[in-house]
Amino acid sequence: MPLSPEIQHSISTWLTPEYDAQTQQAIRDMQAAGQEDALTDAFYRSLEFGTGGLRGIMGPGSNRMNRYTLGMATQGLCNYLLQSFPNQEIKVAIAHDSRNNSTEFAEIAAGIFSANGITVYLFEALRPTPELSFAIRELGCQSGCVITASHNPKEYNGYKVYWNDGSQVVAPHDTNIIIEVNKITSPSEVKFAADNSKIIRIGADMDAKYFAAAKKLSIDPAAIQRQHDLNIVYTPIHGSGITLVPGLLREFGFTNVNVVQAQATPDGNFPTVQSPNPEEKSAMQLALDQAKATNADIVLATDPDADRVGVGVKNDQGEWVLLNGNQTAAMLTHYLLSARHRAGQSTPQDFIVYTIVTSEILGDIAREYNVKSYRTLTGFKYIAGLIRDLEGQEKYIGGGEESYGFLIGDFVRDKDAISACALVAEMAAVAKDQGRTLYQEMVAMYAHYGLYIEDLISLTKKGQRGAEEIQEMMAGLRANPPAHIDGLKVVEIRDYKTGKIHDLATGLSTDTGVESSNVLQFLTEDGSKISARPSGTEPKIKFYFSVKQPLKSAVDYDMANRLGHEKIKAIIADMKLT
Repeated sequence: MPLSPEIQHSISTWLTPEYDAQTQQAIRDMQAAGQEDALTDAFYRSLEFGTGGLRGIMGPGSNRMNRYTLGMATQGLCNYLLQSFPNQEIKVAIAHDSRNNSTEFAEIAAGIFSANGITVYLFEALRPTPELSFAIRELGCQSGCVITASHNPKEYNGYKVYWNDGSQVVAPHDTNIIIEVNKITSPSEVKFAADNSKIIRIGADMDAKYFAAAKKLSIDPAAIQRQHDLNIVYTPIHGSGITLVPGLLREFGFTNVNVVQAQATPDGNFPTVQSPNPEEKSAMQLALDQAKATNADIVLATDPDADRVGVGVKNDQGEWVLLNGNQTAAMLTHYLLSARHRAGQSTPQDFIVYTIVTSEILGDIAREYNVKSYRTLTGFKYIAGLIRDLEGQEKYIGGGEESYGFLIGDFVRDKDAISACALVAEMAAVAKDQGRTLYQEMVAMYAHYGLYIEDLISLTKKGQRGAEEIQEMMAGLRANPPAHIDGLKVVEIRDYKTGKIHDLATGLSTDTGVESSNVLQFLTEDGSKISARPSGTEPKIKFYFSVKQPLKSAVDYDMANRLGHEKIKAIIADMKLT
């Protein structure tokens, strides 16, 4: 398909001296090779600076992650910081993960901040995202950023922006930053010339401070002391977790931590996996193989920027199984609340948080221990926002989301797989101290509260047409919502875009109580919940399914689990999502 005049104009702009020779040559090579589709995707729009920052495929072009899109975004952020904090020293912290170009992008961002008169604390080497959040608070910074594309495939990189509380930016700063970023229309407006006198390198000292804060999260150090040789297999999946996870496990008192050596070296090509995502079994396979070979007690994994945690446990048949994000969040919540209760640490001010697409068992657990629970929109910035709003009035204990993110304690304000790894290991040590496995603890938990079963499917819709298809799917669900799903009557529709909950039996509408977001939820008469949500960071629309099966005894777990998954398959088929 021939290139449109708009795309031709955008390409011509990038073939001017404002852009370096290497960038121009890469574009000419694509032209010479007749790569019209690739050129269209690289230039049909500008890479959107969303509410969390940038994320995209690396390469030349306005819709790609490169020094120019990164630079223009950073200059816009600088302009907003200078407006927001007049007549004072402005400080930012910068971290990066193991992705290709991450080091270079971090240096470019540091240079631009410094050229704008802003003091920069730049990590000397790769570090996890949660440590960046911690450093912002520790150093009294007004903002910060981390160069990462989280668990995306190797072609991607990104730029997440944080505010002075260590949380990803939220309203009104998110939209105000976007306005400033969109005002930057040319690289000539970006101050690329670094002022090295304003760039301060940080590293080991901040690690030590993070360890000291995280170690205070331990609730039962005596059990760890007795089970210090718990056999732990850990993989950073070629990412930044290697810098902190083994060290924090040692700080907690674990002496038998075994890193998967084939995945221990940071590498942006992620050579042993298709995608560095602990949600995918293929990314966990080497760790599972090592666990099986060494008769390990538990498997732990982190994604490239170490904010998501993966957990593997051994079932009663001796087979290794992976916990999903809901199961890990439920287990951690149950451990935190029960262990604090046993240790006499509970307070009337305690609260937990989970998102609207996360398992409702977290709310059940909180009620059991007379702990308040709150639900937020999807994204840890909303959980962090609630922590900020309630600071000084209530005590945050933990919170999580189904996408393998959990945060224990409030010294970090983003999901933190480093501390989560340590607490999962402690949870396993406590179970082993009582002659049980973590798997048995999970089954016992579900036998007590009922078996919640969740699943998720992501439909990838790439490029310009894909974005339109996602919009059309959401519009279709709103215009013609299903009256029945798998033969069950839909009794409630929650539209988080309009902020309304519709009771289909009474016809009454109430408010969702959270800010607007493009999410739809359908609740059926048996309590099943189906959620539709376009991803904010990837070209995907996600459908979340939650069903609850009765479970009277642990011996019935396998059958109840199978019936629940069959129910979800039937729902997916009925909604024609396969």
